[in-house]
Amino acid sequence: MKLILSTLSIALLSSAVMAADMTDDQKTAYALGANIGRQIGGFNLTPAELEAMKKGLTDSARGAKLEVPLEEYGPKIQALASKRAAAGGAKNAELGKAFADKAAKEKGAEKTATGLVYLSLKDGSGASPAITDTVKVHYRGTLIDGKEFDSSYKRNAPAEFPLNGVIKCWGEGVQKMKVGGKAKLTCPASIAYGDGGAPGGSIPPGSTLTFEIELLEVKGKS
Repeated sequence: MKLILSTLSIALLSSAVMAADMTDDQKTAYALGANIGRQIGGFNLTPAELEAMKKGLTDSARGAKLEVPLEEYGPKIQALASKRAAAGGAKNAELGKAFADKAAKEKGAEKTATGLVYLSLKDGSGASPAITDTVKVHYRGTLIDGKEFDSSYKRNAPAEFPLNGVIKCWGEGVQKMKVGGKAKLTCPASIAYGDGGAPGGSIPPGSTLTFEIELLEVKGKS
């Protein structure tokens, strides 16, 4: 939150400038604004609140007199963030439960005690990793609306990590796989990124996630 406030205090984005007319510096400023937008996405600001935020941003960046005292309202920012995150997380959790329940009904799907829904897309024939092993995988992660938030396929670079160093859903689900296999994991927030979501806003609070994973190699103990 301190980073957001610091950035807001120095950033100025003009919505009237179109990309085709921007200089390189203006495009960089636009990217700064877009990054700020991602950081404050969890606030779920109403149109009126968004306009008020833009006014505060502009006034601060230009050194104009602020219309509300920061010493009074600055401390309220975290409380607002927590309140909006809780409301958004509760809604996402409700939608996620329905999504996971549907996934659990797919042919061949297995729902575990943690809420993980595991579905083998292609059975492997090699070894299965232990929680203390490092694995090499290709994967794609999506939100329940289908929006992709991460993909090793797009980077054209498999990922390597210890299973005991990732979210619980991965640690549990990948252990069920064998080398050469592919699987789909449906992960409720409780074994993914929880009520807080992921830093940067790429994964909203309370989100149920889907991962398609291809286990390429088990590299041994981490």
